[in-house]
Amino acid sequence: MNQNAFDIYIVGVGGQGVLTIGELITEAAFKKGIPANFYPTKGMSQRGGFVKAQLRLGRENVGPSIPTQGADLVISMELSETLKTLRYAKEGADFLVYGSVWAPTAVMLGKAPYPGVKEVWEEIDKIEGKVAYLDPEKLPCYQGRPVRENIFVLGAVLAQTGLKEIISEEEMISAIKERWPKGAEENVFAFKAGFTGEVSRIMPGA
Repeated sequence: MNQNAFDIYIVGVGGQGVLTIGELITEAAFKKGIPANFYPTKGMSQRGGFVKAQLRLGRENVGPSIPTQGADLVISMELSETLKTLRYAKEGADFLVYGSVWAPTAVMLGKAPYPGVKEVWEEIDKIEGKVAYLDPEKLPCYQGRPVRENIFVLGAVLAQTGLKEIISEEEMISAIKERWPKGAEENVFAFKAGFTGEVSRIMPGA
């Protein structure tokens, strides 16, 4: 197996730029000559609907689905959606969790409870996952406007997880600049803020 073989499961809700995270990692990998197979699910990508993507690095030929207990890294843009990834994560997998809350309809109607940080953390702990938690309240601003959440999260992913062994900070910044040549300064700022920013390895409130 290629030494760069690395599977990433990404989840969130429509409107958060979930698929863009996968696209940027794919672009950076391709430029480095690493095979990258990206499989987005767009069926529920309307704002607020569940979105997932599976990214499989380092293999020329590979199926579209990460097997159960196969993901090396989980990137979650919404707290409760993290729970949907657990069956796919390896024991000891990296988790980058952005703690935004988008309550689904059942929760808003009072028909189901919304899981708290403690519950999510405990479930990850059962598989000995390594969690890096990003607080949405600490999302930085660029010229008075909040930066893109997904690019901020991507910076933290590259700094805090095993992906840094495959793709460098400079390689990801290059992919960002190519994606948004006119908005490069703002998006590089967002990425660097996540890359150098504070994450929690201890359950918030503990």
